[in-house]
Amino acid sequence: MMIIYLLVALSVPLAAPFNAGSAAGSSQCHRMLKLLHGGAQVTVHMPPNVAGRWVSTSCEVRPGPEFLTRSYQFYHNHSFSALQFYYQDNHCTKPAYSLLVQGGVHLRQTSWVVRGGTEAEYQLHSVLLVCHSASAARNLAGRLGRGCGPAGAPEPGVSYELWSGDQGRGCTRALDFTMQELLLLRVEGRHRHGDPGSHTKELFLGDVHTERAQRRLHRPASYQPPLQSAKSHDAACAACRIISQSDLLHPPVLLSSADLPVRAQGHWVSQRCEVRPGVLFLTRHFVFHDDNYTWEGHYRHYADPVCRHPTFSIHAKGHYRQGPPSSRVMGGTDFVFTVTHMKVTPMDLATTSLLNVFSGDECGTEGSWRMGVEQDVTPTSGCAALGIRLPHTEHELFRTESDVSGRRMLFNGQRPTNGSSPDQAHKRATSYQPPLLHCSPGSQGALNAGREGDQHYRLGNGFAERNFADMLHLLIGGFITLTLF
Repeated sequence: MMIIYLLVALSVPLAAPFNAGSAAGSSQCHRMLKLLHGGAQVTVHMPPNVAGRWVSTSCEVRPGPEFLTRSYQFYHNHSFSALQFYYQDNHCTKPAYSLLVQGGVHLRQTSWVVRGGTEAEYQLHSVLLVCHSASAARNLAGRLGRGCGPAGAPEPGVSYELWSGDQGRGCTRALDFTMQELLLLRVEGRHRHGDPGSHTKELFLGDVHTERAQRRLHRPASYQPPLQSAKSHDAACAACRIISQSDLLHPPVLLSSADLPVRAQGHWVSQRCEVRPGVLFLTRHFVFHDDNYTWEGHYRHYADPVCRHPTFSIHAKGHYRQGPPSSRVMGGTDFVFTVTHMKVTPMDLATTSLLNVFSGDECGTEGSWRMGVEQDVTPTSGCAALGIRLPHTEHELFRTESDVSGRRMLFNGQRPTNGSSPDQAHKRATSYQPPLLHCSPGSQGALNAGREGDQHYRLGNGFAERNFADMLHLLIGGFITLTLF
């Protein structure tokens, strides 16, 4: 097995300081973004070793919305047993029903769609359903219809077979059930320098399509929130302990907590290198000004899954309006954002060359792009090459909560899988992206963690050529449409 060690020196200039908001807040966020690269040692197993039990770290939100926790067991003989627990509330305190999914999974090759991932194939052997309340049983009876389950509503606490490969029985379609997430996997091991006891292993599985009708045929192009190894999970993760001790008949009941009011003002940054469909890796830095309801967003895009090789950055500005609590997603709050100004900086030779390919004045001045030089594209109403037109309005979904260390986190809506924009209210997200961490003046964040180290990560010899080819295909083919937020 090959293990790649990712450790980046803090002295490497990965990101230029952001000129946004207060100098103190911006400086702190800049340091946190550098720690994103250099503050933790990451081991990536290729191919991934998935054997063992993996559990959710919190109450997860899938498009729909669906509130769930997961507990997956993978065995050395390539079989798996996956428990999915579904809930009536956004804190996962009221179990509705559970699924026990059994089958086999076989790793194939390194993914050419999502760098750093491994493709796999799976087979289902059986799917069992257990309801945990009378109301959930009645609801499922209406969804399953005749021929699936008992004649009446399922009896709480009794298991029913929804899928059997041996008997040719399949009743999972009504639940929009799928295990397509097993088509893409990635395993990471992390620990902070100077704290060997903090070592954790994370399993990333493929994303779930934001349109429920498309789930069953979707091939993942990004990831869900990671599962943590039940053997090496964060000691402060109460949800991990509760979920790892649960089974089909005894679903986990997480600790109850109140919904926190959304106070977006301040600075927020990514906690890890994020992945979006369309071969996009990025980090985000948001600034919200509550005195005049304006915002700024700094998006730095990369060519690799550990955000080491920047390709271009976007600095967007505009205004926002906070709406009422979401009527569709429990715990969420509606927002409306408008982008009025935007600047783009190409950060590698390939992107610079490609931006200069486009004729006309639809993305800055034709032929004027220079690597590392920021250009204001507001006068050209955005950048057609990147699929962004100005002014642009999006209907957003926000939520805030605290992590296991008490730090404030901000969640905003998951981007549509098909690359479209939520430019109308009915297109507003029903699930979330990876959370951003609060980093305004006064918050400690992860500033005391990490130290300088040697750079151990290297890319293959064909990386630059492949990056150029990918960008050429995406840009000239018209398949890249960047959505902000």
